[in-house]
Amino acid sequence: MTQLSTPRSAQAGSEGETPSADPAPKGPGENGGLTPTVRVTRVPEGLWLRCPSCAAMIYRKQMEANQHVCPECDHHFRIGARERIRLLADDKSFEPMFGNLTTTDPLKFVDLKSYKDRLAAEQARTGQKEAVIAGRAFVKGRAVMLCCLDLTFMMGSMGSVVGEVVTRSIEHATEEDVPLVIVSCSGGARMQESGLSLMQMAKTSAALARLDDAGGLFISVLTDPTTGGVTASFAMLGDIILAEPKALIGFAGPRVIQQTIRQELPEGFQRSEFLLESGLIDRVVHRHELRNEIARLVDYAGK
Repeated sequence: MTQLSTPRSAQAGSEGETPSADPAPKGPGENGGLTPTVRVTRVPEGLWLRCPSCAAMIYRKQMEANQHVCPECDHHFRIGARERIRLLADDKSFEPMFGNLTTTDPLKFVDLKSYKDRLAAEQARTGQKEAVIAGRAFVKGRAVMLCCLDLTFMMGSMGSVVGEVVTRSIEHATEEDVPLVIVSCSGGARMQESGLSLMQMAKTSAALARLDDAGGLFISVLTDPTTGGVTASFAMLGDIILAEPKALIGFAGPRVIQQTIRQELPEGFQRSEFLLESGLIDRVVHRHELRNEIARLVDYAGK
């Protein structure tokens, strides 16, 4: 009777030895193409992004070097206040002001989380106290008071501190007789502060009336988006109103308006080009030219 021999690998396993690992798959040239070699190339996350306008894949560093504008279709990406100041102000000329103001929670507001916790989370994430940065600066050698709302902090919403910083910026421009430049980028009034937020609309508008009485110059720059109570107050009160291309500008959103009037809205409704045709703003300016345009306007006004 023939005795079957035990395979070598089984013998090794029975003696407590570890079987040797199978050799790595060979390339197609080594085994007749039965097991092709698979090579995985990993692209670092965030290195590329897709343009929301033209759907082109953009190298992020190229887009940032182009002032956060798509090199294919000129789509203007949203940017924060710090980046906006870097693009507008002369190098190392910006002197921040009013940075000691802190938001409180007088209404003890709670939605999905408390307002106090929401503020703490936003401050930790952005490294800022509030949704606005203001200070003295030079734009191509022209002294200005520069105030920028920051969309990265609670959608740039206007609460009591934002309204106070904007008001103090207006008052400083009035006292020092320097042009005032406010870059608006906001979702509107901050709902967590209710009526206190709405009061900022009247306060900032009254301060601009005093600036106008003193013969001051206010250049309002509207970016995507500028909506709600910010649009209904200081953003639309500029002596000159500039806007970036295709910026969403309005009080209520297009969907709310369409549902209210029960009519189809025209194409491009509430975009900066539509507002220019309607006479609500003075000029649509590409981000690359915004700094030059502000300097020209300051010279034209004799400031």
